[in-house]
Amino acid sequence: MKSIAKWTLVSAFLFTSTAALANGPEKKLATNGLQVSEIESTVVNFLDPVFRRKGDKLFMNLLNLDKETVTIKVYDSEGRLVYSDKYRGEQIVQKAFNFEKAIKDTYKVVIFDGAKKFEETVTVK
Repeated sequence: MKSIAKWTLVSAFLFTSTAALANGPEKKLATNGLQVSEIESTVVNFLDPVFRRKGDKLFMNLLNLDKETVTIKVYDSEGRLVYSDKYRGEQIVQKAFNFEKAIKDTYKVVIFDGAKKFEETVTVK
């Protein structure tokens, strides 16, 4: 009796997962407005830069699998360029920004990875 119940449960699980796969993964809109599956969305988010703050420091990591040229620029609140750097052919781009001695202002860190653009705002008080 136990083996019948166990095999019924396994069969139900397999049937449910097969039916879910046959219907295809759920589609959702990406940040650029295109429809992508949940798996594609996770991969796209995985390739976006990661920003982490620790006090007045900002740490940035970017996985650049296609080894495109990555440009990093920092602007102040008036749009003046404060910092600029380019990384060519690097698969992993890491940068730490120290705002401890910066003038009180709002800064925008902009990352250009090929045709993609990412921004992070830092406020120094």
